[in-house]
Amino acid sequence: MNVKKALLMTLGCMGLALGAVGAVVPLLPAFPFLMLAALCFAKSSERLHAWFTGTSLYKRNLESYVAGKGMDWATKNRIMVTVTVLMSIGFVMMHEVRAGQAVLLCVWVFHILYFCFGVKTRRTAA
Repeated sequence: MNVKKALLMTLGCMGLALGAVGAVVPLLPAFPFLMLAALCFAKSSERLHAWFTGTSLYKRNLESYVAGKGMDWATKNRIMVTVTVLMSIGFVMMHEVRAGQAVLLCVWVFHILYFCFGVKTRRTAA
């Protein structure tokens, strides 16, 4: 195994661990960490990628997005609220760094716009 694959597998495992914690802890977003795990596993090991895409964690959080079907509003809102809370903490802590606050504000606005208009919204089965 080469060094690149080993690093990708390690990064994928870290993303999986953080994503699993994020699925339970309200303030830690699961989605970006699980996307990281999916990407790293896909580039490092077909076996790990096949295992990961078969887990309920993947199916519940990523499958519809990766398949191009989008996300339901509950998932979108959970991600946007979590990012807003975390970025607000950073914004407040950077009270003396106006340029940093401006960058965070721009990133936050584009994040909200992307999730509202860039990610398809799928209907949940009622």
